[in-house]
Amino acid sequence: MLVLVAPGQGAQTPGFLTPWLELPGAADRVAAWSDAIGLDLAHYGTQADADAIRDTAVAQPLLVAAGILSGAALGDIAPGAVAGHSVGEITAASFAGVLDDTAALALVRKRGLAMADAAAITETGMSALLGGDPEVSAAHLERLGLTAANVNGAGQIVAAGTLEQLAALNEDKPEGVRKVVPLKVAGAFHTHHMAPAVDALAKAAADLAPADPKVTYVSNKDGRTVATGAEVVERLVGQVANPVRWDLCMETFKELGATAIIEVCPGGTLVGLAKRALPGVTTLALKTPDDLDAARALITEHAQA
Repeated sequence: MLVLVAPGQGAQTPGFLTPWLELPGAADRVAAWSDAIGLDLAHYGTQADADAIRDTAVAQPLLVAAGILSGAALGDIAPGAVAGHSVGEITAASFAGVLDDTAALALVRKRGLAMADAAAITETGMSALLGGDPEVSAAHLERLGLTAANVNGAGQIVAAGTLEQLAALNEDKPEGVRKVVPLKVAGAFHTHHMAPAVDALAKAAADLAPADPKVTYVSNKDGRTVATGAEVVERLVGQVANPVRWDLCMETFKELGATAIIEVCPGGTLVGLAKRALPGVTTLALKTPDDLDAARALITEHAQA
């Protein structure tokens, strides 16, 4: 059984969209999305530097556009399940047919702007903890006033909070943690710092007409599958201020009988976690169009009948 997953913020790198725009019709499709949301996706995906695409209001729609574009390049496929990490949940909602492409891009544009505004209130950030026991680390973070904003499985936790709190974490690491690595994000996402964005996103979501998922949709909130489009959207709204439980998503993949995972562009992070947490599951990351033939072969072997 194949699971199609979409990465979250921080996966972007300068120029990563360039080879994808060379696919037939891709440039026109991205241009139409850019016009619809008022953001030059092609420019940011091909010419902008790392600082420019670190901007939350840019990074989020850019990642969703890249995910949808690379997913479409796989052809007409029927994965057994879909999921996305953080903003990748909107990409997954598109894969599941809950939102059409334009609605997904419009929603993520508003999400990015709202989260950027919330992040501007207080200087905040996120850092990954390498090594250590997740339960021990989570308790340590709480003592420092930080939040375990991403519980990613395979022993990885991402801390989020103010820059002062993160600096304190660098000086006072949890037992067993080898290193604290700052992430390429511009705020403490999935924490109480994002509460103002929830209200803004709820207003934007009120105009949507979501369809029920056509394939199994696995939610970051608790790793559970979601059966209705209305609940998918409700969870997308609330999730911006609540921790990502990717560890529970991967547990659900295992329970569903996943045998293969493909991560859409810019792939790499989630298949890396899966390699450690889901031994025996075949993984593939779509980094460039050169990966498409191998992905299609994997789909043929593992897709639902």
